Amino acid sequence: MRFGIGIPQFIADGEFDFEAFRGFLRRAEELGFESGWTQEQVLGSASQLSALETMTYAAACTERLRVGCAVFVTTLHSPVHLAKSLASLDQLSGGRLDVGVGSGGKRAFAAFRVDPERYIAQYTEGLALMKALWTDDRVTFPGEFWQLENAGMQPKPFQKPHPPIWMGGSADAALRRAVRLGTGFFGAGSASTARFAEQVRTVRRLVAESGPDAFPIAKRIYIHVDDDADRARRIVNDVLASIYGSRIEAIEAAAVAGTPADCVRGVQEAIDAGAELVLFTTVADQAEQMERLAAEVIPQLVPTSGYPQVE
Repeated sequence: MRFGIGIPQFIADGEFDFEAFRGFLRRAEELGFESGWTQEQVLGSASQLSALETMTYAAACTERLRVGCAVFVTTLHSPVHLAKSLASLDQLSGGRLDVGVGSGGKRAFAAFRVDPERYIAQYTEGLALMKALWTDDRVTFPGEFWQLENAGMQPKPFQKPHPPIWMGGSADAALRRAVRLGTGFFGAGSASTARFAEQVRTVRRLVAESGPDAFPIAKRIYIHVDDDADRARRIVNDVLASIYGSRIEAIEAAAVAGTPADCVRGVQEAIDAGAELVLFTTVADQAEQMERLAAEVIPQLVPTSGYPQVE
C-alpha cells in the first residue's frame, strides 16, 4: 500500500505561511507518506493556489516525497507549454513527478477558447502531443488543433519514457480511454466506494484484454478524523460545500468522516475495492489531521492481495 496526502493549497490573499508549508511537507516525509498531491482550479471562488507552482515549491522543500496533481484539466492548457513545464519539474525534482490529467467535462470553456463540442478530441490530441514532445527528438504533428513541423523539446523528463500519467473517469468511454492512454487509474473523491469498485472491475477487465502488464489503481478520499463523529461529518460537509460552491450530496456521501475507527473502516473499504494508492485529502486542520492519519488510521489498515472479481 502507498499513501499520499493533499498539499495545502487553500490560502487567503496575503496569508501564505512559508514555514508552515515547508514544515508540513517535511513532516509528511518523516511520517512515511509516499506522495503529496495538488488539485487544479483556475477559475472559481475558492482561494486556491495554482497546482503547478505549488508542486514545484513542494518539490524544492522535500527530498523523497513525490509530487502530483489530480488532475490537470489539460484542455485548458497549451500542451506544448504544459509539456515543457512538467518535463522541467520532473528534472528539478529528480524524477518525483506524477501527472493526473482530465478533460474537465462539459463546462463553460469560452474563457479558454475550447469548443465544448470538441473538447474530448482536443483533450486526447493534446495528450498525444505532450507524449511526443517528451519522447521524440524531433516532432512532426499534423493535428486538428495543434501543428508542429520537425520541432524538438529538451530536456526530456527525468523519468522515462515520461512521468506516470493518471487518468480517471466514470463512463465506460472514459475508462477505456484511461487504459488506452494512461498508466494508472485514479478514482475521484466524489465516487462512492461502491461506484469505485465498479470502475476498478471495468478497468481490470480492460487491462486484462488489451492493457499493459502493470496498471496501478488510486483513490482520492476526502477525510476528517474527530473523536466526535457528528462534528467530523459537519466539518466535512461544510468545507466541501465551500470548495464546490454548494452542497453536493454525492461528494459528501463519498467522504470519510468520524472517529478513528470509523475512518479505518471507510478507508479499508476503498482498499478492499482495489485502491493501491490512497490519497488522503484532509479538509481542515491539515497538519493535525495528517498526524492523526499517520498515528491512528494508517497503522490499522490491511493491504489486500486481490482485486474485485473481473466480470
